[in-house]
Amino acid sequence: MTSRAEAAHMPDDGEIRTPDRLRGRASRLLAHVSAQSDRLMTEGLARADAHRWHYAVLASLQEFGPGSQATLSRRTGIYRSDMVGILNELSERGFVERTPDPDDRRRNVITITARGGRQLRRLDKLLDDLHEELLTPLLPAEREQFVRLLTRLHDHHTRPAPPPIA
Repeated sequence: MTSRAEAAHMPDDGEIRTPDRLRGRASRLLAHVSAQSDRLMTEGLARADAHRWHYAVLASLQEFGPGSQATLSRRTGIYRSDMVGILNELSERGFVERTPDPDDRRRNVITITARGGRQLRRLDKLLDDLHEELLTPLLPAEREQFVRLLTRLHDHHTRPAPPPIA
């Protein structure tokens, strides 16, 4: 039962407030912003009949050149078992080409096509617009700083652990 004193401190406009202890936790804030970002990016890419893995594969091929499925999996963080389906989708749309590896006929070399390059540029523009929407409350300098800080956190938490000292 709520006392009158407690009720006096409760918003009467239906507003739901978050405790300061929660609002001040970086992990919680990152999780909520990440969820919002995922939703925004997934919905935006879906409207372009694409998804994040399409973009990751095309970006990797554009930046680093052709590669095997295993190489693309390592570059993008996409599970090898999922890579085949993604490459099938991209190949069916004419965005990538598979050719036998001249050094090992058991493998394919994946190459981005001209059509894939055009799709990547469209997706770049789309993602730029979606990021603009996501980061609207931040000034341009704050956005750059935010990305630098996130990159530093990411790099710190994804670098390999040093070998144990014997």
